[in-house]
Amino acid sequence: MATAVDRHLALIGFMGAGKSTIGAEVAERIGRPFIDTDAEIEARHGPIPELFERGEAEFRRLERDVVEEALSSADPAVIALGGGAFDALDHDRAHAVLIDVDVETAWERSRASGRPLAADESEFRELFAARAPRYRDVAEGVAGDADGVLLAALGIRFGQGKADGEVMIVDERVRELYGFELDQTIVVREKTLAEAERVWRELRLGRDGTIVASGGGTTTDLAGFVAATYMRGVRWIALPTTLIGQVDAAIGGKTAVDLPEGKNLVGAFHYPDEVVIDPAVLSTLPEDEHRNGMAEVVKTGLLAGRPLWELPADEMIRACAAFKASVCLADPYERRGRREILNLGHTFAHALEAASDYRLPHGQAVALGLSAALRLSGLGMSDVLDVLPVAVDRERAWDALQRDKKVRDGRIRLVLLEDLGKPVVREVDPGDVRTALDELIV
Repeated sequence: MATAVDRHLALIGFMGAGKSTIGAEVAERIGRPFIDTDAEIEARHGPIPELFERGEAEFRRLERDVVEEALSSADPAVIALGGGAFDALDHDRAHAVLIDVDVETAWERSRASGRPLAADESEFRELFAARAPRYRDVAEGVAGDADGVLLAALGIRFGQGKADGEVMIVDERVRELYGFELDQTIVVREKTLAEAERVWRELRLGRDGTIVASGGGTTTDLAGFVAATYMRGVRWIALPTTLIGQVDAAIGGKTAVDLPEGKNLVGAFHYPDEVVIDPAVLSTLPEDEHRNGMAEVVKTGLLAGRPLWELPADEMIRACAAFKASVCLADPYERRGRREILNLGHTFAHALEAASDYRLPHGQAVALGLSAALRLSGLGMSDVLDVLPVAVDRERAWDALQRDKKVRDGRIRLVLLEDLGKPVVREVDPGDVRTALDELIV
């Protein structure tokens, strides 16, 4: 798996790249321990300049010992490696991300640091040039800031919608628009067990093969589920072509199909090796679908405590994807509670969708659900959410809401906001929940 989900996240790069600063921020955002190998060496053995005076070979031995100890921990951590420690990495245990920096910036940050290898500018530049290609050979991703590290840690990259694989599972409209084809191409239309069975039976793929999924959330959910279950699991790559897919649905490893009784009732966690986000493909997205995607953008901004919906499109998508990545890295398999916050507004949304026999677009349902959650939180955001009540069966919606996975022994628990950027999960009086739900229905 080309992610840091079950591995340490190791930051490599030249001195002055900012590994310590960025690493500490990333560790805080994903709830992992932070280990700075240079700081560990100094804490145990004294200042690095003094250690270098005894010989670089001895320093490297101490460095390897510290790196090996960090990698031996069973709990995944964020590890900032010294500039020369990348050779000690073990890719079975660590996902390496290069913190990129240009030589001018690196020199300005390092020249007065007292670091032994930054004493002479010419030698500094020669060492930078010698190490640069070696860093890129070792790295599984490249980043320049904390968001970039989070994206790289889940194999998320921005670029053209192309990926290597043997089988393309694709939405019919996407295939028409972009001509995406591989050795075998299978067009899908829904995410049901019957559709999954059809794909399983048509697949011509070995256990070492890769499925590429291109389309909206329906396509990536189905393809990911097929990949998770075919031959007990094969690799897959997601190429989301909707705004919802790029900011939310294709990120996080959740794959599933729907049953008549409810959405996503049969599924598995199966992280894609890569998620390729190409904002250019959104130019053909219908306005209704763009509006649906903006509901998830608003949800993410409310959770992050930033008006992400006000950013230029590419920045907005990147920031949303990075936030989703941070939550998923903190709780990759929904066992620690952190991931529950992503259900802000979704308890109401899923109830409305079920009551409409899933004819209500997901984004519209989420926007309505967010308005109810904000009302119960005591926060007014009417200028951001432009929603109108919908015509669905009230009792069916109420019954569906009470079957939500966050309900415990009949007690309704909702994701709410203490303030922007401060989500909480609370038990809410059923009468208040019913009133909020009724206000979404005409």
